[in-house]
Amino acid sequence: MANFAKPGGPRFSVDVYQNEYLPESGREVNAIVTVTASGGATPAGPSAPAAVVLMVDCSGSMDYPPTKLRNARDATAAAIDTLRDGTHFGIVDGTHVAREVYPGGGRLAVADPTTRAQAKQALRRLRAGGGTAIGTWLRLADRLLAGADVSIRHGILLTDGRNEHESAAELKDTLDACAGRFTCDARGVGTDWEVKEVTGVASALLGTADIVADPARLTEDFTRIMESTMGKEVADVALRVWTPVGTRIKFVKQVAPTVEELTDRRTEAGPRAGDYPTGSWGDESRDYHLCVEVPAAGLGQEMLAARVSLVAARPDKEAQNLGAQGLVRAVWTDDMAASTSLNSQVAHYTGQAELAQAIREGLDLRKAGDMDGATAKLGRAVQLAGVSGNADTAKLLAKVVDVVDAPTGTVRLKAKVAEADEMTLETRSTKTVRVKK
Repeated sequence: MANFAKPGGPRFSVDVYQNEYLPESGREVNAIVTVTASGGATPAGPSAPAAVVLMVDCSGSMDYPPTKLRNARDATAAAIDTLRDGTHFGIVDGTHVAREVYPGGGRLAVADPTTRAQAKQALRRLRAGGGTAIGTWLRLADRLLAGADVSIRHGILLTDGRNEHESAAELKDTLDACAGRFTCDARGVGTDWEVKEVTGVASALLGTADIVADPARLTEDFTRIMESTMGKEVADVALRVWTPVGTRIKFVKQVAPTVEELTDRRTEAGPRAGDYPTGSWGDESRDYHLCVEVPAAGLGQEMLAARVSLVAARPDKEAQNLGAQGLVRAVWTDDMAASTSLNSQVAHYTGQAELAQAIREGLDLRKAGDMDGATAKLGRAVQLAGVSGNADTAKLLAKVVDVVDAPTGTVRLKAKVAEADEMTLETRSTKTVRVKK
């Protein structure tokens, strides 16, 4: 384990959990890399300068029922009250176009008692009408955030409907353009929005996604999001993975607190090194699964399969080494007990990733009318949730299937499933439970 304290920020540490022993023909090395940031600023102490843009869906559907938009206004006001003094912030009204609500003029306000009061007054003028083009909201947020001289740039996006006024390709282009420039939490309110659109925004912009089925719960959710945002202290942190000649990285994925594929997000960082983005950090811990293919070697030989370090790496600035480092090793042995033992961390998170995939595939098959296939996949999900101790996911699954026998994955699809229950399961399918170390 190695750790490093960034001046004025949290101390980062890296721990590697693996079984380094391979049989004579073994070539695949798996490791769980735990990254922890701790000991950062206290609520009364200094924090990293931050900017936040809140994007509020004001399409016509937000008026059905009228309490939905009122709940959204109240939630946004609560989030504004949670802003730390000195935080740059703005509000965007999102329909088929994006419009600045506060402060206007292509700039952000700086949070203090006066600007908070002005922003909440401006919220009262929000009215529902028009369509939905989420990409336009994100592009406006990007322009506003880019103008702030801060290290933490974050968006909060709320929608209640499908992205019907721009193509999927247009939204993807926007997400590609915004990736790495700011992070974004996305929320769907009610049950008329598209899960893959909301989770896609959060995934691309390294934020969280969730459903708020009851609009009355928005204030609680927005306050929690803003509290988390205000706790971020280091932006644009990346896992830098170096591997020696002859090796190949098969995948890198975050596995806790959610499953997030990072393999295809690699940017080159010098000879045989690449950076995998992880977003902004406060006091928190996350787990990553690294799989490396190494060249075959003889018994008794050993090698460094990978070196994992942490950097703060904005595209427009030189990367700052955060000092924390972990080593992944490979040792070839004829000890069958040693080489066939699966590390408990690796086993746990392999199951968690399979659990997330089984849920997604099961729900897709159910929607497509393949009930046998859906039953098999969701039954496997129930089995995996039980083995891993993921009680929250098990409870969500029980609202979609009748569990006959959890250990064997024997289930029956429920004849009727509330739309909110199905969407909650799909939205939260990637949330994992951490293994006890």
